[in-house]
Amino acid sequence: MPDVPPESAVVWRNRAMTLFDRIPMPIAVCDVYGAIILANPAMAAEWGATPGGLRGRDVLDLFQPQQATQVERIAEALRLRHRSRYQISVRWRAPGGTERYGELTADPVSDTVDATTTLLVLLRVLGEHEPQTPAPAPAEPPATPAEARILALLAGGATTAHAARETGLTVDGVNYHLRRLTHRWNAANRTELVARAYALGVLTPGTWPPSAASSD
Repeated sequence: MPDVPPESAVVWRNRAMTLFDRIPMPIAVCDVYGAIILANPAMAAEWGATPGGLRGRDVLDLFQPQQATQVERIAEALRLRHRSRYQISVRWRAPGGTERYGELTADPVSDTVDATTTLLVLLRVLGEHEPQTPAPAPAEPPATPAEARILALLAGGATTAHAARETGLTVDGVNYHLRRLTHRWNAANRTELVARAYALGVLTPGTWPPSAASSD
């Protein structure tokens, strides 16, 4: 085969690169270890990057294989210089957070039989899963049942000792709950604690003796 003049080689290379960049399917050229040498804009768009920004990245770090055994078989085949087409089921996360899944197809290519092999990698997008929005945590009640019972007793004029006897707590236990409520509601004293309890619906207004509101 006659040698191709350098000028013609440059022209053909530029044409090939233009075609490579215009192909709508995500494509990359990798070395046999999976490091990206070239990527077209469609491939880079899957990561919200520029083609140059993917250079040197491991394609299997970007696209997570669904089955590790697929990768192991391909690595062994490449070591034995087999030239079959290889397919890997993968998933990845798009720039907007959507999880996508698809298939990578790797074709070993080289100029001659003895030349260093590179991999032409094509990505076929099969679908996507919308990001899961975590359910909001249930609203924490303004007071626990034990705290509401203590507040109802205080609102009826009970002392700390009497509240302890009625709730089966120690005096220190009652004071512990009151300190927590004082901190949570930023109350100045016990009178304000009782007023806040009515305002927050912890105690039922218009009843005597005071009682905790139903949690239903």
